[in-house]
Amino acid sequence: MIRAVESEHVSAPVLAAYSYCEAVTGQQARNFAYGIRLLPTAKRRAMSALYAFSRRVDDIGDGALPDDVKITRLEDTRALLGRVRDGAVEDDDTDPVAVALSHAARVFPIPLGGLDELIDGVLKDVRGETYETWEDLKVYCRCVAGAIGRLSLGVFGTEPGARGAERAPEYADTLGLALQLTNILRDVREDAEGGRTYLPADDLAKFGCSAGFHGPTPPEGSDFAGLVHFEVRRARALFAEGYQLLPLLDRRSGACVAAMAGIYRRLLDRIEREPEAVLRGRVSLPGHEKAYVAVRGLSGLDARHVARQSVRRRA
Repeated sequence: MIRAVESEHVSAPVLAAYSYCEAVTGQQARNFAYGIRLLPTAKRRAMSALYAFSRRVDDIGDGALPDDVKITRLEDTRALLGRVRDGAVEDDDTDPVAVALSHAARVFPIPLGGLDELIDGVLKDVRGETYETWEDLKVYCRCVAGAIGRLSLGVFGTEPGARGAERAPEYADTLGLALQLTNILRDVREDAEGGRTYLPADDLAKFGCSAGFHGPTPPEGSDFAGLVHFEVRRARALFAEGYQLLPLLDRRSGACVAAMAGIYRRLLDRIEREPEAVLRGRVSLPGHEKAYVAVRGLSGLDARHVARQSVRRRA
């Protein structure tokens, strides 16, 4: 149960820390920021704190430092998370992300272990791990995205008396996997240029793409479109399962999730229509289309659609 928070007094240092996190979110995560602006103030601030901490972890992994330095900094960040978990961060601490996250964790039942999982996932990146099968890749996706879904659910909470609410963490995790697989497809060329391959090796071999993606055209003799369509079907199945989270949330939390997930589903549609576009540059949605997705989420259309499907499955 989430404690009442809207009337709680928030100190000036904590407000400043939240403002910093919201600025980071607005500047570096436009799709994420589009969704969380639909939340009430306390939840929006908490989600910004989660994002800012996660962004710090990702930036260490994606930066240009030597790998041994990255590993040290990631473990330092894990130690900071330990201080947050132990309630050892004061409001006047010099790290605004730690201050905001500490306050958010006092207000909401956030499962902070999910941020440990994120650090574990980024360590996999630093060590250059690759994935032979989808089951292998799923472990990584659960660390870097499924965990974020479960952390977010700690902020959102579920509607009192919602049928099937005990499965909400599972649905949040699965929705995170769907978003991450969409990210992997969108960034396949960019990741290859950075020396990273995420798609399972057995899938790459099946479609003749084991040579990798190092230019604006697919590997010679490959069925790149077949590979993309195969992964798109997998992502759609994950979205279908993860969307069962929506009817379990209050209206504004459901709108937030529907907006973020809806943007990625539309990205998936674009990738499916023109697979080779991901080799030429980053596929994205224009602002007016994101606004439409947000309005659709706020209207509850997606949540009602999922609820109707659930009723039909139970009938």
